Amino acid sequence: MIQTTDPETETVVVETRDRPDGVRVVTLNNPPVNAISSAMRRQLRDTMLEIDADDSVKGVVLTGAGRAFIAGADIREFGKPNPPGAPSLTAGVHAVEDCNKTVVAAVNGAAAGGGLEVALGCHYRVAGPKARLGLPEVNLGTIPGATGTQRLPRLTGLKSALDMIVSGDLVSAARALELGIIEAIEDDPVEAAAAIALARPPKKLREDDSKIGEIPDGFFDDYKKGMARRWRGFEARFKAVDAVAKIVLPYDEAVEAERAVFRECQGTPEARAMRHVFFSDRQAARHPSIPKDTPAGTVEKAAVLGCGTMGGGIAMNFANAGIPVTVLETSEEALERGLGIIRDNYAGTVSRGRLSQEAMDRRMALITGASDYAELADADIVIEAVFENMDIKKQVFGTLDSVCKDGAVLATNTSTLDVDEIADATSRPEAVVGTHFFSPANVMRLIEIVRGAKTSDETAQTAMKMAPKIGKVGVMCGVCDGFVGNRMLYQYSRQANFLIEEGALPQDVDRVMFEFGLPMGPFAMGDLAGVDVGYLVRQERIKKLGRTNKRESTVADKIYHLGRYGQKTRKGWYDYEPGSRTPKPNAEVTALIEKASADLGIERRDVSDDEILERCLYPLINEGAKLLAEGIAARPLDIDLIWIYGYGFPRYRGGPMHWADEIGPAHVLERLEHYAATRDSDWLEPATLLREVAGQGTTFREWAAAR
Repeated sequence: MIQTTDPETETVVVETRDRPDGVRVVTLNNPPVNAISSAMRRQLRDTMLEIDADDSVKGVVLTGAGRAFIAGADIREFGKPNPPGAPSLTAGVHAVEDCNKTVVAAVNGAAAGGGLEVALGCHYRVAGPKARLGLPEVNLGTIPGATGTQRLPRLTGLKSALDMIVSGDLVSAARALELGIIEAIEDDPVEAAAAIALARPPKKLREDDSKIGEIPDGFFDDYKKGMARRWRGFEARFKAVDAVAKIVLPYDEAVEAERAVFRECQGTPEARAMRHVFFSDRQAARHPSIPKDTPAGTVEKAAVLGCGTMGGGIAMNFANAGIPVTVLETSEEALERGLGIIRDNYAGTVSRGRLSQEAMDRRMALITGASDYAELADADIVIEAVFENMDIKKQVFGTLDSVCKDGAVLATNTSTLDVDEIADATSRPEAVVGTHFFSPANVMRLIEIVRGAKTSDETAQTAMKMAPKIGKVGVMCGVCDGFVGNRMLYQYSRQANFLIEEGALPQDVDRVMFEFGLPMGPFAMGDLAGVDVGYLVRQERIKKLGRTNKRESTVADKIYHLGRYGQKTRKGWYDYEPGSRTPKPNAEVTALIEKASADLGIERRDVSDDEILERCLYPLINEGAKLLAEGIAARPLDIDLIWIYGYGFPRYRGGPMHWADEIGPAHVLERLEHYAATRDSDWLEPATLLREVAGQGTTFREWAAAR
């Protein structure tokens, strides 16, 4: 065994050994996933140059230690300049390809990003059965920057390569074989690679244009047009297409052009936002309120109370994860109706080719109906998803307290109600936690994990560990009205309603929010959720909190009293044609809004797009600052993830608090002060923390790091 040590870092990341058959095995070893560091780049290049000059070597196998080949770049070096003297990864890839011995990649595990680019620099590739391969750089707001955009199309053809690069998805070994990325799938890829290294001559991918063929006129422009709807706002994905399009140039020129686009992407707001989300995803699971060594309870059997739209969707998450789940309804009729909806949801997925009938049958078999609370006695977690009424929920939890086993987690799916009050209806408030799923629960990835005053560390940890097991992102917060997401949403929606009283129309506000990057504006969202649902929520809040002295808009209530309940009735803020979800402005609604303005003595005016954007989103940030100061949200990143995964805040903007840091808290403060003074709205009074952060010339991220 020969270990190559980096002279600057003394890090051994490339190990080599000679086999009796003359094949040298080069093993990349940078735990835990063999990420490409500056030390690895240097050692890989130097090792390949040494092998090239060693006549005793008959062939080369390049593989990874442990369960990964190379799972991408070293995240510890993200956003940092290349150390002096460290070669680029492109130089390492070319050192591999230019070796005069046959080099074969034994892809033993994940080959992602630069890992796949290194494999593509090898003359041939063999993969293990569990290997996954791809170029996910666009998920970090950048593009492949070490020849990936020029090499992958030479193996797969342009369309398949673009699909992989633009999606950022990793493909299975089986799919990689179909696409021509690898030569074979073998249980022992190193042995198979060694055999190829001895049997075949070197083959430089850069010299093979056979899969490219003649490119039709407008091919790349047409491809980008097809991306427009799904990838709106994700500029790096469009730049990746432009980089692939350079394949018409001589190889060296195309690689230099790719590198230029890569460098351009590195410093963009999108790249900073996407890196922020990447790291936040990993930090969210380690909440500061839970000691690191806290054990989590096992969740091997679940139960859900209520089999309506929400309860059924929650049950599907457990079944999808292979966890048996019992669904309880008080009547057989409601139970059968709910199970039928679950069955129809799965059947729809099967009909679209996204699920096999066998998989559907397996999942349905894991869902059991029940009408007696006693049938929940052995569940490890019970999630209540009944009507949003405190008295009903307290009654339910009192019953659960009497039937559930010791150690069971009792969870409420409430979106606004006081988790502490619900917990006090039991004799074990330490076992009660909020698990606020977002609708549709089988699709939306977020769960707000709401920790009550008496929720134990073990209960909180169990809920947090459960989330990823059922395919969700769990973000913890504290108890208050609306928790984090809906409390911020109130401020956003409230200002939207004030804006239409002052002169804007629903379609104006919705257009600005859509152009910012949200999937829809507040009025289209209200129609989707149900105008009637919004009305009932407001009535519940008034009963719970009472009326304030601050002015509230009443336009939404007037829409409700007209019987315009949203998409379900094909009329709400907008009209909808049968079978269509496309909103169409309605003259009756416009007249109602104008009358409301007149009744309030408001002279309608032209409202600019800038004012709409600032009036809707800056109060959102302001409320986030209040949540941080109160400790309801522990970190800005928790707020950002809640809004990205729960409300569709554009990922490429990093969430509301990250976006605030990008545009500057001082700017947000100045505009809020302006609107608070000129619009006579005490709802717009800046939060103390916003004033503090802006006054210090710092950011919310820096404020959190200093705590």
